[in-house]
Amino acid sequence: MTEDDGGRPAVTLSDDRVTLRPWAAADARFLSEASADPAIRRYNGGHDRHGHPSAPPSPAEAETIIEEFERHRRAFAATGRPSGVGFAITDTVTGAVVGCCGVDDWNDEDVAQIGYWIAPEARGHGYATCAAVLLTRWLFDLGAARVFLTVVAGNEGSVAVARRSGFSYEGTMRSHSVWRDRRYDVMWFAALPAEWPMRDRIADSEVGEQ
Repeated sequence: MTEDDGGRPAVTLSDDRVTLRPWAAADARFLSEASADPAIRRYNGGHDRHGHPSAPPSPAEAETIIEEFERHRRAFAATGRPSGVGFAITDTVTGAVVGCCGVDDWNDEDVAQIGYWIAPEARGHGYATCAAVLLTRWLFDLGAARVFLTVVAGNEGSVAVARRSGFSYEGTMRSHSVWRDRRYDVMWFAALPAEWPMRDRIADSEVGEQ
């Protein structure tokens, strides 16, 4: 383990396709521009109780989001619970930022919820699947008893990522989400450490703190 300038461990997760690293202030413009993508606003952005979307963050507001990720990272370093920890998904070869993933929650029963998105110009290259697998394996190594994710029905790209990442479909929560005054079902996917089929397939991946 090595440490950052503040003496805190900085977790990175990597394979030959993607590297998950902490967000940096220099990533703010990417985060702002990607957040304006209609699909990211639809499935990952904030909205009010009627499903009317919030405005995409400006670069300055994206810096504030990145600072919030950093606060969650510091809390994880102190507590061992990675709730709210977010990673920039980057191409391992080029270093280009292509998306975001992270831990939406880690509850008192060691159940973790994850999420992910990929910028429009980077879709179709397997980045999300690789990121979900790396993130899930890390959470199991931390002691998660269960990792789950939710997908709004109709988001077939995200459903495909969940299945390719070794998550099992467990059911649908009817009328669980709202978007622009219309209710939508939400699909539930989960993985358990003892039966997750991807665990041994990424044994050669590098998981480190640097």
